[in-house]
Amino acid sequence: MKLYRFLSEEDTSAFCHKVTDALNKGWELYGSPTQTWDHAAGVMRCGQSVVKEVEGTYTPDTKLGDH
Repeated sequence: MKLYRFLSEEDTSAFCHKVTDALNKGWELYGSPTQTWDHAAGVMRCGQSVVKEVEGTYTPDTKLGDH
């Protein structure tokens, strides 16, 4: 099955670490990264989609972060 996740975080090194961790767990980048201004929090936020092929059948109970 193919899994999809959207990773997001404030525009700090924490975002880069989150994406790097996913890549090292076998996830692949999907599309371009995004950036937007969070008016409520007063910070820039980044996002990146990632995908991964794994064994099994998808159900809504699938824990994406466990793969």
